[in-house]
Amino acid sequence: MSGLPRVEIIEEGMREGMQIESAAIPVEAKIRLLDALSRTGLRTIQVGSFVSPKWVPQMEHIEQVIQGFTPVPGVRYTALALNQKGAERRAQHVPPLAPQEATARTTVHLCDVFVQRNTARSQAQEIAAVPATVAAAVDRGVTEAVVAINAAWGSNWLGAFSQERRMELIGLQMQAWKEAGITARTVWIGDPMSWNSPRAVQAQLQAIQREWPQVHTFHLHLHDGRGSALTSAYVALRALSSEHTLVLDASIGGMGGCPYCGNGRATKMIPTEDLVDLLETEGIDTGIDLARLVEAAHLAEEVVGHPLYGKVSKAGPRPGVEALYPMDMPLVETEEQAQHFRLGPATYAGCPSPWRQPIASLARDEIDRARSTSGPMRGAQEDVP
Repeated sequence: MSGLPRVEIIEEGMREGMQIESAAIPVEAKIRLLDALSRTGLRTIQVGSFVSPKWVPQMEHIEQVIQGFTPVPGVRYTALALNQKGAERRAQHVPPLAPQEATARTTVHLCDVFVQRNTARSQAQEIAAVPATVAAAVDRGVTEAVVAINAAWGSNWLGAFSQERRMELIGLQMQAWKEAGITARTVWIGDPMSWNSPRAVQAQLQAIQREWPQVHTFHLHLHDGRGSALTSAYVALRALSSEHTLVLDASIGGMGGCPYCGNGRATKMIPTEDLVDLLETEGIDTGIDLARLVEAAHLAEEVVGHPLYGKVSKAGPRPGVEALYPMDMPLVETEEQAQHFRLGPATYAGCPSPWRQPIASLARDEIDRARSTSGPMRGAQEDVP
């Protein structure tokens, strides 16, 4: 759709999702899920993290996962590393992992409590490290940088943070890069404790555009523990223009959560399948096969051993013209019966049908006639201005 930013989705189920699930999930099951995600049309998949298995035992076998999965051409596979040792381990798996991009990044958390719990560093130490990070980037010949703030909108220990404080910490990093002759064109904003709200996200992106018009990429890592992440992502979409790129982190089934934030699995993330459904409905071609993504969401539930949090995998995508429901289908009550959209009418076999005569619809007759005469049709969608 014209006027909207370019959108990139980063799939984080294998990292953000798995890190909060059972450490006993077999490597083979993780490989099955990674292979399924690879076949959906997703362009960037984070396969895990190179961290200490003492603190994140779920990532103990990341090397075996990488060695066992089947890379798909055109998919960029990444992995997180939080220190030099992790970066060295990661480098041993390039390819299939993508090489690190020639950019540099500084990060400051707004919550001094969370950063100590998560990385054993203080906010003051992060700020003090900015000049050294910038200097190292200059030595490497880096020409563009990423400025990142995390725990941006609020903290379960310190409460809400103001936009003024966010701008101050972004500005501190922007100035350091500017003085070194490096342009920061990307702003990364993380929200591990689910304090995002649509209004706050919109106001923040608009403020950054006014203050630093050279920024062209906005990367949002929004958690959904309080249910507003998908709405915040939509508002972000509307707050930007065709000159921008919006990068959104999501996770199959919405699984995810940080063990250090106090909410565990309840923190959740934007379910990838729900995000893709929303973007496609808004007229944005993601290039992702939603049907395959829904199947991957169901596989993810099988792998982790409990229901996940996405909506589209339960109710199905909006049916296109060729997938409209049978008018005489019986009553459908349970989520299992609702799976007829992917498993067929056997899911509701035996359900009551109170209709005394077949249901007829002139409007449906017209749709069916048009379909039969024109061949395959794309699902009907309302035009969105």
